[in-house]
Amino acid sequence: MSTVSAACMEPATEATEQKKPLKACCACPETKKVRDACIIEKGEESCTGLIEAHKDCMRALGFKI
Repeated sequence: MSTVSAACMEPATEATEQKKPLKACCACPETKKVRDACIIEKGEESCTGLIEAHKDCMRALGFKI
């Protein structure tokens, strides 16, 4: 497992949540998974709705995209 993946899978404690901001790799896993699968199967140009849904989710969490 890569260090990036391992860092995203660490259990969050209340103290950890207050000190460490959410990483982009860990945000919105539901929309990310669906978006990535669509892009792999159909190509980016066919998945614009899913891409935008993931961007909206990321923006809602405070990421500037």
